Amino acid sequence: MLTANQQSKVVPNLVAGKWLVPDTPSCEPVFNPSSGKIIAQTPLCGTAEVDAAVCAAASAATAWTQTPVVDRARVMFRFRTILEQHFDELAQLVTREHGKTLAESRAEINRGIEVVEFACGIPSLLMGEVLPNIARDVDASCVRHPVGVCVGITPYNFPAMVPMWMFPIAITCGNPFILKPSEKTPLSAVRIGELLMEADLPDGVFNIVHGGRAAVDALLTHPNVAAVSFVGSTEVARHVYQTGTANGKRVQSAGGAKNHLIIMPDADMDQTVKALAASAYGCAGQRCMAGSLAVAVGGAGDPLVKGLVQHAAAMKVGATDDDDTIEMGPVIRQEHRTRVANYLEIARADGAKIALDGRERSDSSGFLIGPSVVDLVQPEMRIAREEVFGPVLSVARVESIEQAIAMGDTCDYGNGAAIFTQNGYAARQFQQHFNAGMLGINVGVPAPMAWFPFTGWNQSFFGDLHVQGKEGIQFYTRQKVTLARWPQPSDSHTDPVWRSH
Repeated sequence: MLTANQQSKVVPNLVAGKWLVPDTPSCEPVFNPSSGKIIAQTPLCGTAEVDAAVCAAASAATAWTQTPVVDRARVMFRFRTILEQHFDELAQLVTREHGKTLAESRAEINRGIEVVEFACGIPSLLMGEVLPNIARDVDASCVRHPVGVCVGITPYNFPAMVPMWMFPIAITCGNPFILKPSEKTPLSAVRIGELLMEADLPDGVFNIVHGGRAAVDALLTHPNVAAVSFVGSTEVARHVYQTGTANGKRVQSAGGAKNHLIIMPDADMDQTVKALAASAYGCAGQRCMAGSLAVAVGGAGDPLVKGLVQHAAAMKVGATDDDDTIEMGPVIRQEHRTRVANYLEIARADGAKIALDGRERSDSSGFLIGPSVVDLVQPEMRIAREEVFGPVLSVARVESIEQAIAMGDTCDYGNGAAIFTQNGYAARQFQQHFNAGMLGINVGVPAPMAWFPFTGWNQSFFGDLHVQGKEGIQFYTRQKVTLARWPQPSDSHTDPVWRSH
């Protein structure tokens, strides 16, 4: 059995129920972001390894599709129990390879388990529709069938949760599944694969193949792959969607974000500052639901910036792998820390004010950069338009709720947004008109739970059906409609079955 302590070993693929270390010419190092030390190596697989995983999944498809849906659900019931038994181990592993705090890792595992719980209800969720006598002597029914081999391509920032957004639903819908985890954070996926095998899932129904772009493109173009789910940057999301659909696959592809947080003058400022800090600095800002642009309306600007600077400066930041009191950990890589730091210089050059500079709290041993607050941001500045994906909260100032909503209309993204107010009119205007798919009212991170879809808009999502909820069921199944007429035999004496009645 593999363990969390893999100490620079090459991470194996899972193919047809067997763990195989691929013979690839190159690997990418996996770091502990808190220390900067290499803890494993991810093999950069290519066409041959991808083909082996797809063939294993395709070979398992027929038997798994014909497995009764109640039995498929029971696998997830067992899997949920096993996840609970290994909860702390998984959380520690996420912290070790990603760098987020242990509290954040625990929350990630919990959100993944919620999707497993949702998938346990698949016998009810897959029920079809019947309408007798839709025409004279004609009955109509609509049922859902699996789509075939499904693929999940997942990001580094939620190495346990995002895969569990996908495969529990795909598998219980009757599809075999191939996971291509981020090459930066593969260890959580491997451990989850081991635990899923303990739940007695048949060999080949769940497979793991590692790699970078070559593996992704091989999956997107493989003729035996039917559906692809992706979460990552907008640039890659667009590539996945365009390439996958061009090769005849259904694709759901979630991209980046620039989430606006509107603060009205009547907001409870103490609670608002805490909510904004949690939104902007949680997971070191490396999440697509992070608040990144605070829009202060009217007189809210000065008290907001003062409160944010005081709160963020007092946060306990540092290495997360041996201290569960840390409030914010490092970013994923040294080059990403440099990228985040460069945005502060870009903002200064554009005329913004650095109210709190997180570079002053950088850590040379790991990949730490402290939380930053950037004030007096204008809509045309890069810091207001581009996704930083780090612990940087920008503050823009406007005079009205209408101006705040209009700023959202100019944003290329449309993932999430929130408003903080006690004013029902302002909240309703925001809910009706803001240009984003997931909204919070006095909620800083409006990420839907498993029973609702993750509904990004614009450049934050490519496709039609989103992950999670009923849309997840729809994505991993296709409908079959049957019209049936059973007329009474014209001569009952010629039919022995009819005559017996």
